[in-house]
Amino acid sequence: MTIKLGILALLEARAGQGDQLAAFLEAGREIAVAEQGTVTWYAFKISDTSYGILDTFETEDARAAHLNGQIPAALGQVAGDLLAREPDIRLIDILAVKLAALLADRQTHEP
Repeated sequence: MTIKLGILALLEARAGQGDQLAAFLEAGREIAVAEQGTVTWYAFKISDTSYGILDTFETEDARAAHLNGQIPAALGQVAGDLLAREPDIRLIDILAVKLAALLADRQTHEP
């Protein structure tokens, strides 16, 4: 497995909407699990109003499929209520990866 591409999305919650944004991100995990091309998906909290998502992919096609998928569409639907500004979405190149041995082993032995 060669993880070489990613998406970093930085999100700023409206005042008083941090908990709702966190709940939205937590619910997004189920959608990400169903995406075959998404290798890893992280939702994270930086502060009470700053959050983010980091996704990784092996191919440009997988990254494009994610960008055109359910999570960005769902974020677009709630952005006006939850976000203080437009998401800062950056396409990134992954330079190095360290996966836990169990995860890496499981990934190499799946059919």
